[in-house]
Amino acid sequence: QVQLVESGGGLVQPGGSLRLSCAVSGIIFSLYDMGWYRQAPGKQRELVTIITSVGSTNSADSVKGRFTISRDNAKNTVYLQMNSLKPEDTAVYYCNARRTISGGYYIDYWGQGTQVTVSS
Repeated sequence: QVQLVESGGGLVQPGGSLRLSCAVSGIIFSLYDMGWYRQAPGKQRELVTIITSVGSTNSADSVKGRFTISRDNAKNTVYLQMNSLKPEDTAVYYCNARRTISGGYYIDYWGQGTQVTVSS
């Protein structure tokens, strides 16, 4: 079975930091693009940042300069370092593994999510 298990969420004050982890099993981790998505109350799920199988990264404008994604292929784990957190970062954060199939299709796997709350 493919499993993606997020951890590290919690309550943090504005300006604080948090590091999320996503442990992956059941796939050849190094072949997948990995991403972090988030969904705030009443809003659609949005892409936060991704790191490809070859190490390229991209991120939403709202988190550039504050969030950093990284991966450790030896540990089958992807991380999200979140600094200078703002109340608007409050959301459930989801880990995603994606592999491209010919013709422009994808296979996605998702974690269960971890809650991040930024509040004083």
